Amino acid sequence: MNICALLRMGVASRTRSIAGILKAAVLMLAFINVAHAGVVISGTRVIYPANQKDVSIWFQSKNKSPALVQVWLDDGDENVTPENARVPFVATPPIFRLEPEKQQVVRLVYTGEPLPGDKESLFWLNMLEVPPKVREAEAANQLQLAFRSRLKVFFRPDNLPYTANQAPEKLRWELVHTKQGVSLKVHNPTPYYMSFDSVSLVAGVKRYERSVAQTSSDNMVSPQASTVIPLQGLTAMPETRAHIEFETIDDIGVKVSHVGKVAP
Repeated sequence: MNICALLRMGVASRTRSIAGILKAAVLMLAFINVAHAGVVISGTRVIYPANQKDVSIWFQSKNKSPALVQVWLDDGDENVTPENARVPFVATPPIFRLEPEKQQVVRLVYTGEPLPGDKESLFWLNMLEVPPKVREAEAANQLQLAFRSRLKVFFRPDNLPYTANQAPEKLRWELVHTKQGVSLKVHNPTPYYMSFDSVSLVAGVKRYERSVAQTSSDNMVSPQASTVIPLQGLTAMPETRAHIEFETIDDIGVKVSHVGKVAP
């Protein structure tokens, strides 16, 4: 039985709060801000080069008590259970107890199922952290939460024509009419996923920022694909020459600034 099943069976029965409203508020904040979780993952993404036997991922506990951790991957369906996830990777160990202030290495191994050889493939690493059960005398005034974190895993084939650092300069930008007004369309002809931290259209003295992304996937454009990026406040084509200022996130999670041209 996995931690998800144990969580459904046990955590709900032992979770107590001082007031129902407080419980709902804290639950919402806990799942929005995963920084409160006691177990953290090294890095913001995982790059898996196809020529490597395995990739190591470090988990570190910031807790003052032990925690039970489960790790699994999915192909983009965040609701899939670990038993039903169908991905060409094995995480070892999949479940472990992490002692306070200690670290654990999880090895990610590609199992060899065919994946595209001309572009990256995207998967997601899930970590579920369940705190230990509190003593019954303490349970009445404590709220226990299980924390789930997800980060991207990019499987990178060998012999791609150029490096990931060279890919942002190859993006093509154009303004298009949409139901909301005018939006920015970006075409990614490269074999790499492009992850954006910020995107702005600058026209003269005016700057139009990208609308807030709803999901992590909204911050990306897939290899050899296009996506439309809504811009706040842009209702008509700008009357002056415009350019794009954008930041991408590189392999180690660093923001890199770029300037792009808008197609006429």
